[in-house]
Amino acid sequence: MVMCGLACWRCRWLLPLLLGLAIIMGIIALAGRGWLESESAPYVHQASLWESCTRGPYDFNWHCESLMDYGWGRAAAATYLVGFVILVICFALAVIAFSIEILRFNFVRGIGGLLFVVAAFQIIGLVIYPVKFAEEIPLMGDNMFSWAYGFGWASTVVVIGCAFFFCCLPNWEDEVLGNIKPTYYYSSPERAPYLN
Repeated sequence: MVMCGLACWRCRWLLPLLLGLAIIMGIIALAGRGWLESESAPYVHQASLWESCTRGPYDFNWHCESLMDYGWGRAAAATYLVGFVILVICFALAVIAFSIEILRFNFVRGIGGLLFVVAAFQIIGLVIYPVKFAEEIPLMGDNMFSWAYGFGWASTVVVIGCAFFFCCLPNWEDEVLGNIKPTYYYSSPERAPYLN
């Protein structure tokens, strides 16, 4: 019988795998052009973290302006990008921490602390963007914050979950390392007549 409990070596890789998933979602958020889009036809507005593009109702060419000309645009991009860079560093540290035979549990808790810093930076960037965008960029028609913006939030939620797990993992050090012997519960037939 094969079981994958906490002591299973393969199961240790779940947290770095989740961090890798957060990195992939962060890349999609950074590169995606769907932070803000027109909700219905005519599709006249499209924005990313880096630029805002508009076009007329019957125009096929997008006219883009850089959001880096605005202080809030630079701040939103910088905070999200700094969080993403720290996330990549945490991923590398997690791979190193889980590669060695004896886990360094204080090291793992430090990764959890850094992940909370990542979440703070990403949340700041994800809050600055829609607030200041709606205030300073003229919007035409009905608009919505779209799929790439959602990937940014999804990455942040995964990072917060991983941060809690990395911080709590040292509390179960013996279970993770397999140092606890299994407990078998046995009762004799004389003491448990209902088993007959």
